[in-house]
Amino acid sequence: MEDKEKKTQQAGSCDSDCSHCASAGHCGSQPQSLLEKTNDFNDIKKVIAVVSGKGGVGKSLVTSLMAVTMKRRGYKTGILDADITGPSIPKAFGIEEKASANELGIFPISTGTGIETMSVNNLLENDTDPVIWRGPVIAGTVKQFWTDVLWGEVDYLFVDMPPGTGDVPLTVFQSLPVDGIIVVTSPQELVSMIVAKAVKMAEMMDIPVLGIVENMSYLKCPDCGSEISVFGPGKTVEAAEEHGLEVLGRIPIDPRLAAACDRGMIETFEGNWLEEAADRLEKM
Repeated sequence: MEDKEKKTQQAGSCDSDCSHCASAGHCGSQPQSLLEKTNDFNDIKKVIAVVSGKGGVGKSLVTSLMAVTMKRRGYKTGILDADITGPSIPKAFGIEEKASANELGIFPISTGTGIETMSVNNLLENDTDPVIWRGPVIAGTVKQFWTDVLWGEVDYLFVDMPPGTGDVPLTVFQSLPVDGIIVVTSPQELVSMIVAKAVKMAEMMDIPVLGIVENMSYLKCPDCGSEISVFGPGKTVEAAEEHGLEVLGRIPIDPRLAAACDRGMIETFEGNWLEEAADRLEKM
């Protein structure tokens, strides 16, 4: 009883100065970090999450292009595919190899140019097997990709997020030391809602938003070279200004880009649409 009263008095008289407190380091009155420790063999310098408020806008495409772009600039890059129920990264890079492991951890799969990747499809017997798991299991898998995978030395680890603001995004933002997020949008009217959802969640989690990338921005005429706004005038610039953000890139509707993804040859793409986004990452 006396011990309980003593602890209560100590908690009630806390002056926020931990230098002379016997409970420093394990004080229940202070906010506790939920960050998970990565594998001891890893040296990951920057973690960038690629997010959106809805599905189908091209997060996996932007994630892949960003990893390839930074790799071409001489950085060591990796992709953590956090979209457990809809993994796209192995297909984009033509990866069919299955992951292996030893007592130290899980080995990521290297792409043709040396980008390290890990996706749930690297663990399934068949790529078309559905992942019918509940939220906590999915979230646990994402954390395991951070804690158990032997990423090694990585300058930029890109996290391909599932759509929305549910279990996995919350797990990533709480468990991984995310340095910033890139918001992916499309030109339709609902772009303002997409951006608002992603930005508000980032603000609540105290994570900086690096900028916005607009996918399917336009179609370039093969005859005259003019840009055709297939979905009408884009709303991305307006949404970016509303939230004080930069538009870091506009990716066109390009059949060659789609074909490269379908053939697993995203690393061969030609285009400078994300150079500004790459510049932004280098300035972090």
